Amino acid sequence: MLILQCPYCGINADETELAAGGQAHIKRETVGSDDNAFEDYLFRRVNPKGVHFERWRHANGCGKWFHAARCTMTLEVFGTYKAQTFEPPQNIKDAISAKRPGWKWGDFS
Repeated sequence: MLILQCPYCGINADETELAAGGQAHIKRETVGSDDNAFEDYLFRRVNPKGVHFERWRHANGCGKWFHAARCTMTLEVFGTYKAQTFEPPQNIKDAISAKRPGWKWGDFS
């Protein structure tokens, strides 16, 4: 079972208390986007095997959105952080790099 710590209220919540919100750190196309950009947003996503950044909402808790960095192969969680950030905190990047030598931020493959 996937367990993530909410960075707002500090509770370790299992996946039944959370709501998945898709990939983190992408531009979400909306009203006013051209058809090609909106099609890319809806249907053309990187689906990496390995490190992935996701949006989650603590649905049965504080209700706030946050980001999680985890491995899609092992479900290992590298950390969670507030959704209002443009990239993961350095301690999470360091944790990923320690387990995945050669990994760097922005390498989503």
